[in-house]
Amino acid sequence: MSIQPFIPYGHQWLDDGDISAVSAALQSDWLTQGPLIAEFERALARRCGAKFAVAVANGTAALHLAALAAGFGPGDEVITSPITFVASANCLLYTGACPGFADIDPVTYCLDPASVRRRITPATRGLIPVHFAGQPCDMSELGKIAREHELLVIEDAAHAIGASYQLNGQNNLVGSCAHSAMTIFSFHPVKHITSGEGGAVTTNSSELYEKLLLLRNHGIARDPGRLERYDGPWYYEMQELGFNYRITDFQCALGLQQLERLTAFIERRLAISAAYDEAFRAMPELIIPVIRPGAFSSYHLYVLQLRTIDRAQAFDQLREQGLGVNVHYIPVHLQPYYARKFGYLPGDFPEAERYYARAISLPIFPRMNDDDVRRVIRAIQRTVAELSP
Repeated sequence: MSIQPFIPYGHQWLDDGDISAVSAALQSDWLTQGPLIAEFERALARRCGAKFAVAVANGTAALHLAALAAGFGPGDEVITSPITFVASANCLLYTGACPGFADIDPVTYCLDPASVRRRITPATRGLIPVHFAGQPCDMSELGKIAREHELLVIEDAAHAIGASYQLNGQNNLVGSCAHSAMTIFSFHPVKHITSGEGGAVTTNSSELYEKLLLLRNHGIARDPGRLERYDGPWYYEMQELGFNYRITDFQCALGLQQLERLTAFIERRLAISAAYDEAFRAMPELIIPVIRPGAFSSYHLYVLQLRTIDRAQAFDQLREQGLGVNVHYIPVHLQPYYARKFGYLPGDFPEAERYYARAISLPIFPRMNDDDVRRVIRAIQRTVAELSP
């Protein structure tokens, strides 16, 4: 029996143009702190419809710097989703703030505004909505809540570059910060575009932009206009406790090339998701993703819920057939660290836990060809048939 190649749940797509751009950067005078970083930041800001972008080492660094620039610290609580990667909450612990959670909407798997309202306390200072799997959160309701309670909003769009949503008759690009102070992105290889590792923060605030730049580079300022005193052209000042979260020029060379292909990448993701929808919609054992009216998902993930079959058995069988299915995510509040530190228990966020018990992510990335897609569909259909009671 022939062994079929493994299909991961996500994978980068690099072409000759990407390789040439990185090679040119490596042969230039600048490996880091050079002109390609600013060029990538300008291109990203234009693509997202924001005034500013600050590129950093990875998506977690972007979250950390955004939380620091927001001024979150000891005594502050910031609400986020339990269905996300741990970095969405960890970034608050790094600042001394306390992560709080609200439950998810059982249809979209994004943060549920009604649950957010119930979770607000006198200590709540902000929100980090997670645009899960590429689908934008309900920013209309979350924005309303934020205004009512004077909360600062940081959008976690690690999954959602290229996504958008309609609000008040306008199309809002994720990353435009139309209803938030900042938006963060990740450029890990499984994301829509990659710079190897990498991340970014977009904002429309010049004050936040300057602070992000400062915090990215050890808190050091060199611009004479920002210095408390000036000793000469060699002089610099450490004005904040910052970090070395810089990105390199050759990473930004790759990011620039990838950004030019973002539209094509998303179109292919949409075609794959449409094929999955068509194949699985009528299968009562499965729940396919639902996109909220007015939202445009860029489909970082395609998550099925297994209504009537055992997820662990399905996972094992699909892996045996060469499919790199995965689970996104284990609820953060049930991670041992969070359970020990904050006393969270099973049952605290029932919709998140119900989702987790049934969710499985299928392969979806632009380089999948039609044969790959058909192979995934056949494997799901076969596994469901074999495991159905």
